[in-house]
Amino acid sequence: MIHVPVLKKEILQYLDPKPNENFIDATVGEMGHTAAILEKNKPEGKVLGIEIDPELYQELKSQIPNRLILVNDSYINLKKIVKKHNFGPVQGILFDLGLSSWHLEKSKRGFSFKREESLDMRYQIKTQNLKLKTQNLTAESIVNRYPEREITRVLREYGEERFARKIAEKITEARKIKPLKTTFQLVEIIQKAVPFWYRRRKIHFATRTFQALRIAVNDELNNLKKILPQAIEILTRGGRIVIISFHSLEDRIVKNFFRENVRENLIKILTKKPIRPTKTEMKLNPRSRSAKLRAAVKF
Repeated sequence: MIHVPVLKKEILQYLDPKPNENFIDATVGEMGHTAAILEKNKPEGKVLGIEIDPELYQELKSQIPNRLILVNDSYINLKKIVKKHNFGPVQGILFDLGLSSWHLEKSKRGFSFKREESLDMRYQIKTQNLKLKTQNLTAESIVNRYPEREITRVLREYGEERFARKIAEKITEARKIKPLKTTFQLVEIIQKAVPFWYRRRKIHFATRTFQALRIAVNDELNNLKKILPQAIEILTRGGRIVIISFHSLEDRIVKNFFRENVRENLIKILTKKPIRPTKTEMKLNPRSRSAKLRAAVKF
C-alpha cells in the first residue's frame, strides 16, 4: 500500500510553515508530512525529523532530502535531541501518533491482524542507542506471561475493549495448551471470545485488542504525557504544536494538556474542536477515519 500522509492540507494550515523557518517532525514515518513542510519552508528552513524505528530509519537514510536532519531516537528524548543538534529556533512541532503503513505492511512484527507474523509489536527492536522502559516487552510476552486479570486490564484500559475479560480468559485457556506465537493464533482466539454480531461489524473484531497490546508494548500513553511539556518548552514564542491522534485515549491526553496550559496562559488553542478528515480523504485513505487533529500556539 502506498503511504498517504493523513490530514496533510490541515497540518500545513495549522503549522503554517513560512520560508526559512525551522520545524520538528517528531514522528517522521515515511516522510509524507516532512516533505510537505520542507516544500513550504524553503529555501533555508530546516526540519529535524525523529524516527524511533532503526529499520525504517535505515530505509529513510538513502533518501534524505536537503534541509532534513534525520535522527534515530525516541521523541521522549526531544530536548536532548534538540540540544545535541543545536536546532532552533523552532517555529513548529508535529506529532503524528498513528501507526505508519510501513509498520503494518513491511515490518513483519505483528502490528497487523491481516498478516501471519510474530507477536512482537515493538517500534524499536535494537536497544543499544535507546533507553526505553519497554525495550524488552513484546506482545508475545504479554499474552503468554501476564496473569488473566492483567491482560483484562490492558485490553480494557488501552483498547477500550468491551469484551476484554472474555478475550483474556480465552487467551489464558489457549496458552495452557501451547504458547501463542503468531498474530493469526491471537485473531482466532479473539474470534472465539466475542459474539457473532461483534465479528460482523465494520471495524474488525481484533482491532481494539491489537491496539491495546501495541500501546502497552511501547508505553505510548505515558510517553505522550512526558513529551508534551517538552514540546511547549522547546517552541519559540508564536510557535505552533500540531498533534494527530487516532484513538480517544491519546486525544483525551492532548485535550487535557492543552486545557491545562491555557489556564497557565502558556498557549492559545487553535482548534476549538478536533479537526477530522473529510469524507473524500476517508474514502481515499480508510486509515485516516479515526484521525483527530488538535493545534495550539505558544504565547
